[in-house]
Amino acid sequence: MPHRGIALKDVNREDVGRIRRWLQDDEVSESWFGRYSYGDPAHLGYHPEEMEDAPPERWDSVFSDPEHRILSIYTVGGEHVGEVHVAIEESLGDGHVSILIGRKDLWHQGLGSAGMRAVLGLAFNEWGLYRVWADVPEYNTAARAMFEHLGFVHEGTLRKSRPHEGSRFDSVVMGMLAEEYAAREHDDLHHHV
Repeated sequence: MPHRGIALKDVNREDVGRIRRWLQDDEVSESWFGRYSYGDPAHLGYHPEEMEDAPPERWDSVFSDPEHRILSIYTVGGEHVGEVHVAIEESLGDGHVSILIGRKDLWHQGLGSAGMRAVLGLAFNEWGLYRVWADVPEYNTAARAMFEHLGFVHEGTLRKSRPHEGSRFDSVVMGMLAEEYAAREHDDLHHHV
């Protein structure tokens, strides 16, 4: 899996437009938050179709919310390829992370892993979180493999929590603690010396 350099940036209106268009693809929306029970693509933190033309005060209230950190993922070449969202429970030092690479032609090339590494650095080193976790549907085997590769631990199973293609599927909760992140960073540092 080739590693690609990425940058996390503040979300702009063009990014939101691309997110909205990407989510019209079933395969993309299913790899993100899935669909609401009434059929529309789900998106936590904001509704892309409402935010494209939102007035500045509404925009600021969404993208400056300390409990919903939302950042765009760009390649080092300046191309917008996805988004990361961390729902933070500040009193618990807990962050629920979701990541999307919206460009299907760039799937399975290491962008998701690179984006997650960048957001884990922010979560543990800058935002001071104690635990970061993800809720991964059992049918998204690529996402589960990515989180395992990054050092996330299987914490539990949510039974039949995800509607998908007319059935319901389990999802797994995978988490990482601050000391686990620090130990991996320490090991990585020493392997690269």
